[in-house]
Formats: sequence, structure tokens, C-alpha cells
Amino acid sequence: MKKRAFITGIDGQDGSYLAEFLLKKGYEVYGIVRRIALEDIDHHLWRIKHILNKITLYPASLESYASIFNTVGKVRPDECYHLGAQSFVSYSFEDEFSTLNANINGTHFVLSAVKENAPKCKFYFAASSEMFGKVKETPQNEDTPFHPRSPYGVSKVAGFYMTQNYREAYNLFACNGVCFNHESPRRGFEFVTRKITNAVAKIKLKLDKELRLGNMDAKRDWGFAGDYVKAMWLMLQQDVPDDYVVATGETHSVREFVERAFDYAGLDWKKYVVIDKKLYRPAEVNLLLGDFSKAKNKLGWKPGVKFEGLVKMMVDSDIQRLKKLCRPL
Repeated sequence: MKKRAFITGIDGQDGSYLAEFLLKKGYEVYGIVRRIALEDIDHHLWRIKHILNKITLYPASLESYASIFNTVGKVRPDECYHLGAQSFVSYSFEDEFSTLNANINGTHFVLSAVKENAPKCKFYFAASSEMFGKVKETPQNEDTPFHPRSPYGVSKVAGFYMTQNYREAYNLFACNGVCFNHESPRRGFEFVTRKITNAVAKIKLKLDKELRLGNMDAKRDWGFAGDYVKAMWLMLQQDVPDDYVVATGETHSVREFVERAFDYAGLDWKKYVVIDKKLYRPAEVNLLLGDFSKAKNKLGWKPGVKFEGLVKMMVDSDIQRLKKLCRPL
């Protein structure tokens, strides 16, 4: 029989890559989306539109335990990947209440539903490098203490410990994947990497004249989302559940990302980038750099796409997308 995988956040960046990956592995793939997404597929489900005939979607909300409980009861999955969350860090400062509610309660709801309806199901929680925040050591590994600097980071710390608690208290096969920043052409436009590559494409095609950014000195460990979903899957193929850092082991500043993206498009970034103090976070995370030795040694995982290749991939994708949109009828 085919394995059944259940994905929250299936219509997001990671969810779409994971769904594709699991389909190729022969899984039956199920996911939840908000009901409104099913009413406007082109807008809300653009990342998974090409595989809609191969997956099964249920309308449900991470803010409703009843809908999560009922859906997990119908699917009775072998593997559950909890990726759904309010994941934009800056927005978490603007509306910390909805971020904490959706992320903390949502994780609790999924864990509880799995425990009650599919206790043998293997569970993956999408933890985040934002949990390290004001880092205590560099690079960061599985033993590095947490010091989150945003409501989003706080919510992920809560989810991390909730997952560990279900593993220890109920013997659930539950893993935390502490993923450092991972990007792709499917990244949301509000995230700084996609904001940069989209702006570069617009400027290159003479559709815009400037790019407004906040702190350009923040450093991140950026990888390719398509690589990271394989690590998620590998965690659930092990005999014993555990927690793993998923990263590239390299760190680059926002400024470096800007320089590479503009340079690749043959543009001088200094002519177009405007620093806007309003875009600075109330509490910044200055440096994130992951040590993925454990994932490499125990899972046999390592990143495939390097920083330079990631930047080029995203710039090329945005240029091609805009060319199609601007093509005369």
C-alpha cells in the first residue's frame, strides 16, 4: 500500500516542493487549505496548481481544532508534515496575537489530532533558525540555547518544545527540523530575498526605478527550499525520532544578496537601492549561521544549491515571469 502523507501549509513554498517530492516517492498526498483558497485557485494555490489532480485537499484552519481533528481522522496519515504557520517575521510584530494564536495553537492542534487519530503517524514540525535570535554562539547547532527576537521566533520555540513534549510524554515519533532561511522562486513577495529579485527583474525590464530596504547588514544562512524538503522527509525515515539543524554552513548579508542579484542582471545596485528606516525591525537578528553536521552524519543530507546559484535562479525566474506578464496580447 502507498504511504499517506498529510501536509499543513501545502500551498506554501515548502509545502509545494514537499508535495512534489513525495508524489515522486509514490505517496498519496493530502493537505489542508483555507476554504477561500479553493474558491480562487489561480491566486491562492498557484504554487500547487500543476499537481492539483494528483493530491487531495481539505478545507480546514489551523485555528480550528475541530477541522484539524476531523481531517486527520479522515486521512489517518503515515507521515504528517506540519509546515503551516504565519511565517513572515516582520508581520509578527504588527500582529503578534494572531501569529502566536495560529502558530502555537495550530501546532498543538495538529499534534493532538495525530495522537488521537493516528498514533503511529510520524510527525515533523517546521522549527526555525529565528528561535536562536540573539545568538549565544556561532555557528548554531542542536544544542545552542534559544533567544528569540520576534513573536514569530517565540511561537516557534513553543512549537519546538511542544513537539519534544509529545515525543517524550506520549511516545509519538515527532521530529523538529530547525531550518535556516530557505528560498526559491516560489518565495512570497514580502520576504526580503524575493523582494530583491522581483525588484531587480522590474528594474531590468524598466518597470520600476528603486528598491526600498531596511537593515542590509543582517546576515543569514540561505539555502534552496527544494533541498530542504528532502531533509524533512529523511528525518521521518529514521528508526528513532530526533531534532536536526538544516542549513548550508555559510552566511551572507542582505547587502551581499543585493550586490549579487543586481550584478547578475548587469545593474549597479547603488543607483537603485534606498534605505528606509521604517523597514527596520523593532528587535533585529543580526547573524544566523547553521551547523548541519548532525543532519549530514545521521541523515546523509547536504545542501545542493549554493548561494550564488540560488540568487541566479530567483532573478532568472522573476525576469521570465515578468516578461510573460508584459507580453502584448
